[in-house]
Amino acid sequence: MHVVILAGGKGVRLRPYTTALPKPLVPIGDQHAILEIVLRQLVNAGFTSCTLAIGHLGEIIRAYVGDGSQWGLDIDYATEESPLGTMGPLLALRERLPESFLVMNGDILTDLDYADVLRRHQASGAPLTIATYARKVHIDFGVLTTDESRVVAFTEKPSMDYRVSMGVYGLSRATLGPYTPGLPLGFDELVLDLLKAQNLPHAYDFEGYWLDIGRPDDYDQANAEFTSRKSLLLKGA
Repeated sequence: MHVVILAGGKGVRLRPYTTALPKPLVPIGDQHAILEIVLRQLVNAGFTSCTLAIGHLGEIIRAYVGDGSQWGLDIDYATEESPLGTMGPLLALRERLPESFLVMNGDILTDLDYADVLRRHQASGAPLTIATYARKVHIDFGVLTTDESRVVAFTEKPSMDYRVSMGVYGLSRATLGPYTPGLPLGFDELVLDLLKAQNLPHAYDFEGYWLDIGRPDDYDQANAEFTSRKSLLLKGA
């Protein structure tokens, strides 16, 4: 099984932690970088090969990870010379990729079964499978519904339930066929194009543990929780 890890972003929202380190290498706990945790999880799930799509401070990631042999992975690299969006780096790799593979961000902390995501994607026949997570948002205001300057409904401080993308995807190589290598391609653009064509993505709903290490608050939470969750995230470690 093959995975492409997207590790080329600048981590702007996580500054100052990412001033000198790429976001996937910020430390979690006393011993591990986020990317190391992800790579260990992938090996435990049965993945044998990985492509790291790098850009900003990519030489540090390459120096840290090497060829992947320390974790039992065969790792190669794709360097992003200019920002290409979430899915853009995959276009230059298209001929090197298997028919179905996993794509994921390199900065998430989760106990998701990565292999099951890929298996379910292959079984679904969908062009894209999106791992999703339930979120609840509390609105601290009274919400009004208006019609031609008249208030027709009112809800006091409602909560909204919705599902978000976890940054983990099962993808079929043919799905990338219509797009031009070297041009940016965002995840949002790909999904909207598939919806427009009625070629609907598959949802993989997940209810376990997930943190997207995108902001200092998320990073602080990850560090605060890691010791108690280490046995869940790094089974056998």
